[in-house]
Amino acid sequence: MNKKTLVIGASTNPDRYSYLAIMKLRKYQHEVIAIGQKKGMVGDISIINNNAAIEGIDTVTLYINPSIQKEYYQYILSLHPKRLIFNPGTENDELFQLAEENGIQPLEACTLVLLGTGQY
Repeated sequence: MNKKTLVIGASTNPDRYSYLAIMKLRKYQHEVIAIGQKKGMVGDISIINNNAAIEGIDTVTLYINPSIQKEYYQYILSLHPKRLIFNPGTENDELFQLAEENGIQPLEACTLVLLGTGQY
């Protein structure tokens, strides 16, 4: 099942986990929107560097540290995703609670592991 996914913290660096996640999401045929500090390409996905209005997001997966996340709080909540994945190093109690309060399932997990084990 295709789960439209927003990757926040996308990078064109093949050594970064956000890059690997985008590639694996595409391998499993999920639609991907990527936001990063620098524009570029990851496979067939263009990285944008603005908070575009996006409809139908199933999952937001974070690859930015908690100190940067605060500027994305309202944006993430406005998208009304079904779930929000906090990848290792992105755990944030404040955003976790905000997600719960807004009917979004927060999940402290690794997108790569979820995809690899069929739990995505």
